[in-house]
Amino acid sequence: MTACAPVVPVLSLAENRVVDARRERGLAVPGDLVDFGEFVSANLPGLMRYGHALTGNPHDAADLVQTVLEKIGSRWTHVQRKTGDPMAYIRRSMANAHISRWRRTKRENLVADIPDSQPLVHADPFEHEPLWQALRALPPRQRAVVVLRYYEGLSEAEIAASLGVSQGTVKSQASKALASLRLKMAATVEESGGREAG
Repeated sequence: MTACAPVVPVLSLAENRVVDARRERGLAVPGDLVDFGEFVSANLPGLMRYGHALTGNPHDAADLVQTVLEKIGSRWTHVQRKTGDPMAYIRRSMANAHISRWRRTKRENLVADIPDSQPLVHADPFEHEPLWQALRALPPRQRAVVVLRYYEGLSEAEIAASLGVSQGTVKSQASKALASLRLKMAATVEESGGREAG
């Protein structure tokens, strides 16, 4: 009986470049981390940043990340086995969960009585930043594309895989988002220029 060499997956040149780029950015590579706890420890800061950019505040981001990781954790072995990139699967799950939550809360909620006091809400340090406000005003999918492309530094192919859309959709959503951001930032510059002159 002869000993068999361990099976090593053969990656294409493009896949090797993606793996190398992810390692350079300090991100986990599929297959590097088998244990769910290790995966979460290695990727939690990036998931929290992505969640913050999607939701617009750190509290909703933490809720979003926790909700998605609870669902993924219970079927981690299946996710690893069936997806080529668990991180892309988690990002897509976060974007979908955020869009679903956004659609549910978009509806008006009527209450019988007005509450006596306002709840204590901690101020978001980016609340009055023009770019942050413009980013938060984008539709959820456009915001997800912009965050993944320019904040996380992912390629169009990685974004398409993360969000479960085509590369053409990624390009069109990015184009629409950037056009919207340019208009909003130009209006902000005009307003601030007018205040200084007046």
